[in-house]
Amino acid sequence: MANNNIGPKRLVVGAHYGLRDWLAQRATALVMLAYTVVLLVSFLTASNFSYEGWAGLFSRQWFKMATFVTILALLYHAWVGFREIVMDYVTKSVGLRLTFYVAAILWLIGCAGWAAQIIWRM
Repeated sequence: MANNNIGPKRLVVGAHYGLRDWLAQRATALVMLAYTVVLLVSFLTASNFSYEGWAGLFSRQWFKMATFVTILALLYHAWVGFREIVMDYVTKSVGLRLTFYVAAILWLIGCAGWAAQIIWRM
């Protein structure tokens, strides 16, 4: 009888990120959507369209936190998408894949630090 890997004794390989990554992409997208709605409502109901008006909006602590949480969601969303692209299409070389991952992680951490610095400078 041939080994066809079908049924409960099949050989399962891979990273098994599928459902978790799909849910993470949807959850982070919902966070970004909610922030976009809040930002649009704040913009459309504002009467002061100057720098001072925007600085006043971003001076509130809850808005700074919402902005930073949204940025973190965006960065995680980007990481999941980048990792999937590299795993599926870029290379099968483990060393090169690791190099891409480390470079992406360092860049995303740098973006998070830069975003925090910008947000809390206001």
